[in-house]
Amino acid sequence: MPAVGSSSIPTRQRLGLPLLVLAAAQLVISLDYNIVYVALPAIGGSLGFSGQDLQWVVSAYVVTTGGFLLLGGRATDLLGRRRIFVVAALLYAVSSLIGGVTESAEALVAVRAVQGIGGSLLFPAALSLINTLYDEGPGRNRALAVWGAAGAGGLCFGSLLGGVLVDAFGWPAVFLVNVPIAGAIALAGAMLFPADGPLPRQRNFDLPGALTATVGITLLVFVLVHAPEAGWGSRTVLICAALSVVSLLLFVLVEKRIGEPLTPAHLFGHRSLLGAMALTALFSATFSSMPYFLTLYFQTVHGYSAMATGAAFLVPALVVAAGTKAGERAVSALGLRTALLGGMAVGAVGALLLALALSDHGSYARMLPGIVLLSLGQGATWTGMWIAAATGIPAADQGVASGLASTTLQVGSAVGLAALVAVAGTGSHGLTASGLLDGIRAAVYVITAGICLGAVALLPLRRGTAR
Repeated sequence: MPAVGSSSIPTRQRLGLPLLVLAAAQLVISLDYNIVYVALPAIGGSLGFSGQDLQWVVSAYVVTTGGFLLLGGRATDLLGRRRIFVVAALLYAVSSLIGGVTESAEALVAVRAVQGIGGSLLFPAALSLINTLYDEGPGRNRALAVWGAAGAGGLCFGSLLGGVLVDAFGWPAVFLVNVPIAGAIALAGAMLFPADGPLPRQRNFDLPGALTATVGITLLVFVLVHAPEAGWGSRTVLICAALSVVSLLLFVLVEKRIGEPLTPAHLFGHRSLLGAMALTALFSATFSSMPYFLTLYFQTVHGYSAMATGAAFLVPALVVAAGTKAGERAVSALGLRTALLGGMAVGAVGALLLALALSDHGSYARMLPGIVLLSLGQGATWTGMWIAAATGIPAADQGVASGLASTTLQVGSAVGLAALVAVAGTGSHGLTASGLLDGIRAAVYVITAGICLGAVALLPLRRGTAR
């Protein structure tokens, strides 16, 4: 079987099953981000978490995923896409098994951190495989649409699936469900993906760059996640912020002086990649923050149960999946920049309609027009921005390009949610239902404005790109 990135690329017909495996990997990453939310009360009661520490069951995953993405992307390029994909899937399977049987709060947080590292390896490996197995153009765009639909489905179905599993089998089921799926993904990847060839002997991995980047980004994400709870002036936050700045400055110095840097300088000459990096940050700060506020609205303002809240996200899940396909077709028909502008415009109109529909006595049906338009724009933008991130990038650099764009995705999510929670005041204790509703509505208006500002990130893209 030929090596990935060689001139002998498998035909489209032979890529059907590998694409299913890649989509399943993205589904697992997305599910794992959301599925534990509804299990948190049961986990806290069973393992003796304090109310303040329970957040780290979620935050440990977010911090390590964001911090290790750049390293995972470069490892994919240098060590082999199939190797990293299989190792990452196995890491998911083993850590999920340990998480399902652990009886220690500290061990569970450590398991979530390891799962996050698995995600930081699996995400760029899967995206790099798509971008090298498929030729740039309609074939790759179709593959990215399928992969994106799987990710969107995982994010939206995670809460519902988590509620079903916890009610039926208890909280360990949200971890154990990953074991057979991740194991099957690893096995299928080893069997179906092209062989990587021998490991390079002479190539420099840029260990100083990898360490400084990983430490700097991990600390940055930690600060953004931890500061809203601990306070921006707390000693821990200030120390970690200072260490993050120092580490990232060292990373810049290392990259300028080393012969084979972790992030090759020529990548920053790709206008499409730069635009995609800005867009992924804006996307996660706006579109990806909406479920947090909708969950608060459904459960706190209207008193929905966990199951009912999960069911309320079924419509967004289906529409986002349809939007990923619509985005792929729009890119083919109109070009990348026009398609992205259209997707963001539709999303902004949907967010505005949703903000206007939020009320203490409003029905779900009243929210549907905004939900449908927002979700349609979200799906179309998701597909388009990953097409932009891959356009014009050499096969040998697809991993690190994916790592760069996905790192800005994670950092944008942490920055955006922290800012929106501050705007909304939803992190304050003792809020009345009316005050909470006003805060949620204010956050949705800011999200609307943020989506509109996203057009600025599209300026580096050329008209007609990736048709």
